[in-house]
Amino acid sequence: MKRILVTFDIDGTMIQSTGANSNHFYLAFSHAFLQVFGIHGTIDVIQAHGLTDRAILVNTLVHYGISSEVATDKLSDLMSKMIEYAKAHAKDLGDGLKVLPGVEPLLQALSSMDNVIIGLVTGNVEETAWMKLDALGIKKYFSVPYFGGFGSDHIDRCHLVNIAAERGERLFPGKFDFRVHVGDTPNDIKAAELGGALAIGVCTGIFGKEELEQVSNGSAIILQDLCDHKSFFKCLGI
Repeated sequence: MKRILVTFDIDGTMIQSTGANSNHFYLAFSHAFLQVFGIHGTIDVIQAHGLTDRAILVNTLVHYGISSEVATDKLSDLMSKMIEYAKAHAKDLGDGLKVLPGVEPLLQALSSMDNVIIGLVTGNVEETAWMKLDALGIKKYFSVPYFGGFGSDHIDRCHLVNIAAERGERLFPGKFDFRVHVGDTPNDIKAAELGGALAIGVCTGIFGKEELEQVSNGSAIILQDLCDHKSFFKCLGI
């Protein structure tokens, strides 16, 4: 039986922000800008979709007049302040977030398969990534020990697919016969293909089928959402 690694992006792929309280994690960035640089800022001033948290922090600070070199030098401090904010508001983190249709039953089905290992590849800082999933009750479906590739690991998302695979092979000894990454942005598609994984794109974020297909080398499979489990399992050869 072939060993399969499936990694998921979070925002726009498994969950989405909704309602009046949807800005909790945006405020974590604003808290970091204020605490480290004294800047009253928001990430709304840049196009953040598909970027890692590291890239979002640097690009936003550049917008506010901080050099990329100075911003990059302070990334550890900035991410620490984001985590500080998230932990201080942990009881509220599920507010303004919801799990997208089809996601939980898909995760449940995958987690029941002995030959499937499930991890994350997300631009989120590692601690806040798992806090989001825990707050929404879906962290329990991921393989234990929890692992992935995160925005706290590298500024470029294209490195994260391989980082996750390397960690997975260490924690669950043995090579994976087949790797898949699921995401909702063109950067997810590119990262999957550059990292040697099959890219499965979903149109549950702000990008449509054509936009996701345009960046692919031709191998990506684009699904409308994660509700059609039969089609998803077919992509995995299950």
